[in-house]
Amino acid sequence: MRRRLPFSPWHLLLMPLALLFVLPLVQMVLTSFMSSAEINQFPPKLIPTSLHLEGYRALLTETPALRWFGNTVLVSTVAVLAHLVLCSMAGYGFARLKFAGRGLAFLVIVATVMIPIQLLMIPTYLMFARLGIVDTLASAFVPWLASAFGIFLMRQFFLALPVELEEAARIDGCGTRRTFRSIVLPLARPALATLAVFTLLSSWNDLLWPLIAISDDNRFTLQVGLANFQGMRRTEWSQLMAGNVLATAPLILAFLFAQRKFIATMTFSGLKG
Repeated sequence: MRRRLPFSPWHLLLMPLALLFVLPLVQMVLTSFMSSAEINQFPPKLIPTSLHLEGYRALLTETPALRWFGNTVLVSTVAVLAHLVLCSMAGYGFARLKFAGRGLAFLVIVATVMIPIQLLMIPTYLMFARLGIVDTLASAFVPWLASAFGIFLMRQFFLALPVELEEAARIDGCGTRRTFRSIVLPLARPALATLAVFTLLSSWNDLLWPLIAISDDNRFTLQVGLANFQGMRRTEWSQLMAGNVLATAPLILAFLFAQRKFIATMTFSGLKG
């Protein structure tokens, strides 16, 4: 009788692939604790001989990295909260409410995903300049208040929810707003968690638009500040790796916290791959 494995045979393929993706992160962390001499020597060293904190010390004392980190936290927090509120309301409206032009409006919103972001930068910059929010943190988080992907994700999830639950709530006297707030949103926690993680990843790692819209270094986001570490003649690799660790750690923690919600969301919404 064939002996059964204590784990799925797919793990034999997935574990090496997981190690392949984890190795760059491990190397980034190890490099952040190397001295400049160890980083620049040839052949390169993979493991530091001793732990050096020069990169972290220079990052925190010679640059406004904590201010950049705070700016990034503010932009990402506003983006996540706005996505959860606006995209869930819009998604529920397209999934349940019946109004003239609903299908066409949803098609137009989804079609905006195919527009390259580079085509929108000049008109967006001109619009923000007229509003007077260029070179402010508002110019960094206003484009993240809602997205076509967020509306699409929430609509697909709401379409998979049984309509009978909402009908039962209306029989008990609940209006549309109360049904949405008390019945639908609690059931949509997996989708909301997934949308929050996707929005956090995108807004946290956004570099191109803040690089164009913000010129004051005190208003830089973390990604824009780290981009300035790479010079034409010299790159402070220890500071850059320490900054990358500071920028990556919150995203890893957020993903570990919400990873259980992904499977439920993809199952309900019908998204695969």
